[in-house]
Amino acid sequence: MRPRQPAKKPHLPNSPFRAAPVPDIPDFAVNDRVTHDRHGLGSVVKITGDRIHVRFGENTVSVAMSSSKIHPL
Repeated sequence: MRPRQPAKKPHLPNSPFRAAPVPDIPDFAVNDRVTHDRHGLGSVVKITGDRIHVRFGENTVSVAMSSSKIHPL
């Protein structure tokens, strides 16, 4: 079971504080080399919608493109 993520608080238009910046989602292509915080080095095998399938050695893992744990090399 995964731990719950805290709900994101909405940014009110009349707030004197800036809204949190939206992180840039890197572009991935098939055969791109990537690194994952848990799985290590891998290679993109397939892209479907907002998920990428990455081969790490003998295992293939589906990861969300917006995940902060995967980084292009």
